[in-house]
Amino acid sequence: MAFRRVYDLEEETSFCVYSSAIGHVLVEDRKYPFGQTIHCGPGKVRISVHAGCIETFPSIYVKGDIIRSDNTWMAEDYTNPPIIAGFNERYTEESQKPSVWEYREEVHLPVSVEVCEDGVLFGFETELTAVLEIHDSRKDRRLRVYCGESREEALDREHCYYSWAPDEQTGRCPRCAVRYAFVAQELPAFKEEKTTQGLCHENGELLCAGAGQLKEEIKVRAIHQYTDIPVRARFSCSDVLIDRIWSVAEHTFRLCSGIFFIDGIKRDKWIWGGDAYQSLFVNQYLMADADIDRRTLLALRGNDTMTTHINTILDYSLYWILSIKVHHEAYGDLAFVEQVYPKMVTLIEFCEEQLDEHGFIIGRSGDWIFIDWADLDKEGALCAEQMLFAECYRTMALLGGRIGKDAFICGNYLQKYETMKENINAFYWNAGKGAYIDSFASGREHVTRHANIFAILFDIADGRQKVQIVQNVLHNDAVPQITTPYFKFYEMDALCKMGYLEEVLERIREYWGGMLERGAVTFWEEYDPSVPQEEQYDMYGDKFGKSLCHAWSASPIYLLARYYVGLRIMDPVNGKYELCPHLEYFDSLECVLPAGDKQIWISWNGKELRFGEKQ
Repeated sequence: MAFRRVYDLEEETSFCVYSSAIGHVLVEDRKYPFGQTIHCGPGKVRISVHAGCIETFPSIYVKGDIIRSDNTWMAEDYTNPPIIAGFNERYTEESQKPSVWEYREEVHLPVSVEVCEDGVLFGFETELTAVLEIHDSRKDRRLRVYCGESREEALDREHCYYSWAPDEQTGRCPRCAVRYAFVAQELPAFKEEKTTQGLCHENGELLCAGAGQLKEEIKVRAIHQYTDIPVRARFSCSDVLIDRIWSVAEHTFRLCSGIFFIDGIKRDKWIWGGDAYQSLFVNQYLMADADIDRRTLLALRGNDTMTTHINTILDYSLYWILSIKVHHEAYGDLAFVEQVYPKMVTLIEFCEEQLDEHGFIIGRSGDWIFIDWADLDKEGALCAEQMLFAECYRTMALLGGRIGKDAFICGNYLQKYETMKENINAFYWNAGKGAYIDSFASGREHVTRHANIFAILFDIADGRQKVQIVQNVLHNDAVPQITTPYFKFYEMDALCKMGYLEEVLERIREYWGGMLERGAVTFWEEYDPSVPQEEQYDMYGDKFGKSLCHAWSASPIYLLARYYVGLRIMDPVNGKYELCPHLEYFDSLECVLPAGDKQIWISWNGKELRFGEKQ
């Protein structure tokens, strides 16, 4: 890589470039090694830093009073035009490496210790992302640790996701999601017999003390590793259950917020476009950290040329475009919009390569048409995808205008939006059902909640149609219920927009409160109240496949802040916001929420509303 910058210096100055890569610094035509103090100026000075690295991406740290690391440097790989180099204020020392993420650590001790079968089950107060450290007073045996998000998972040696032999030197196990840890002795692969003293070999040699003795001989602690992104919101109200739901949602979301927004902390630990899109909504009302938005969105998109959809999922490519708009509305980050807009253009052009004769986007071989874990009629062009795609056109026009793109280009995107909106209503609106159908190609006229929810959220439907959708779909028990917190968020958002606040609050109590009744300490990837308790952890045909700590389930934070506290950020750059509270559903409420650089506080005692700002 080459990092370049031109300075017009009024006086002589000095600087030094540090890097773990191989390379050198060029000031005009003179070459300097990394780590050497360089004097230059006054006048115009051209600086080029050339850095190569095989094991990770090249990075540099420029230290000086005037010439220093900031967001004005350009970077190139010698084959493409220069672009703005990545820059992050998290790195403030020359010894730091951007390829190494630095976690905070916090030690948690078990709150329960229980002898189970031939081992000991350790339970922690809540779920953690932790390195387990096992201290064994005996050094002549090998232990095995079975980690679980639930008690049942930790005790199921065959099906639990993670089991480890502690490192012989440190006693540590790899970092993973853990609420429970079952520790037992690994035994040799030969016949053994149980005795009153424990397990012994057929020749009588004692192999393992009983589990009761094991309990006395081992100690366990969890070293929770996390990224310290400060929470800027506080929420408490007279409704004890809603209070608890906010608290558990906050813990869930923080566990899934680190280098990037990841889906969950046990199974995938990955950035997914749809999951990240929802995380942006929660983030702006909880942490208001713009940098994790940027890190996640840049990592998701990657480089051109596009050859497959983000996460191989068609809708996740569309969510990525919509995510830029959500980020901009929350933080007014035009510099980021300018940085990624060219990739928005190439992504939407990539999507336009797979349009049918009606201008609808369809999946290619290898594309995953997801939308939700639901029985959707996916024959031909799926209605919900068209609504997302239409909103992408409107987003391209809006953000293009914000960064000064040609009016003709923005107008072209807007015309495509209007045409697509007309075609969606012409092909998918079923007047007899008073709802949008999934597909017109199959002839089934199948109605699900998903497209109809998008029709409200993205204003594809007009006012009359929206009223019909609520009556015929969202309030119709014959239409299958949504079972994922992922799409439950969109459904609650649509109902809030339609004014059904009392109903939404009750649904939050029932759905998210239902998980709490089942013992949840973090919110789950999926929850179907009709499924028996013994089957609740099953997903993907895997006994413990369901993630019990999933970022997309933290949406009550957004719903409560946006619609009940009523905070809407209007102009984050100039600190303008709108406050339209609906606190009649609470006897009392105290809340602090971020709005740009401001902290908005709200106090309600059932009779009087007070609010103000904190800088």
